[in-house]
Amino acid sequence: MITTEESIDTPIASAKPLYTAAVRATCIGLAINTALGLVKLVAGGFSGSFALISDAVNSLGDSLSSIVTLAALWYAQQPADDEHPYGHTRVEAVAGAYVAVLIVATALYIASESLQRFGRVTNGPPLWTLWIAGGNVVLKESLFWYNRRIGRRTGSTALVASAWDHRSDALCSLAVLISLGTIRWAGPEYAWADAAAALFVVTAILWSGGKLLIESTGELLDPQANPWMVDQIRQGAEAVEGVEAVEKLWVRKTGIEYLVDIHIQVDPEMTVDAGHQIGHRVKSQLIQQFALVKDVLVHLEPYFPDGERSPANQGSSAGPG
Repeated sequence: MITTEESIDTPIASAKPLYTAAVRATCIGLAINTALGLVKLVAGGFSGSFALISDAVNSLGDSLSSIVTLAALWYAQQPADDEHPYGHTRVEAVAGAYVAVLIVATALYIASESLQRFGRVTNGPPLWTLWIAGGNVVLKESLFWYNRRIGRRTGSTALVASAWDHRSDALCSLAVLISLGTIRWAGPEYAWADAAAALFVVTAILWSGGKLLIESTGELLDPQANPWMVDQIRQGAEAVEGVEAVEKLWVRKTGIEYLVDIHIQVDPEMTVDAGHQIGHRVKSQLIQQFALVKDVLVHLEPYFPDGERSPANQGSSAGPG
């Protein structure tokens, strides 16, 4: 999971603008990937380059990923209900896992086709196919930097994964460009370069799909957020008047947003109502301070300095509830 300092302490009132930015970036990627995929598919068919066709399948697969991501981003913003009291933000990770499996399956199919094409002699590709491959490199690298910036700002796992997918696509197109240039200027005896480039594309697709699968399923296992984020949330809670210390703090990612479970220690002599009010202030403080914190569950613990305990609790071996 990739998370930066700017992804949690964002100076906005809610996560809504971040969802909007993520949707916009995904739509741009969808439009460009679909156009590039169709152009490369037609060009590969006319030129007989299976490497170009493989790269086209790669781009069209990215378009499918973008569609799934858009659906997940929309569904993730739906309010909580009786069946999903924590909301629907986990759908992004689930969708990412499904897409990753599809990407890997597509790569294996392309690999099978590529291996069957080794040794076939083909004519030199026309010059315009090189321009298509070269233009694809530029566009895909540009998409990488754009999606990477938006993905880090929003904290979207799917968008960051999509950014690196664009980078792998740019490398794939570069391999296709080299293979097409080799066949055109070195001669038909180097036709094997086309199948070799297709296998390079397969390797990149497998790497991208595997990385996305690991990240998506890993997010479903509720790992603790990175230490910087946890420390910032801890400091925010400790700044609330009446909080003596933070005993436990768990921060887990759910889509773009985060859920916080925190145990705060308060004066054991105060009333239940007073402690309850402090808990509410902690929750409000964290949600207002950190745009991506979706909800906070606060648990109260008595605070005893220097490890002291009240006589009623002495001799008890039970931990905090």
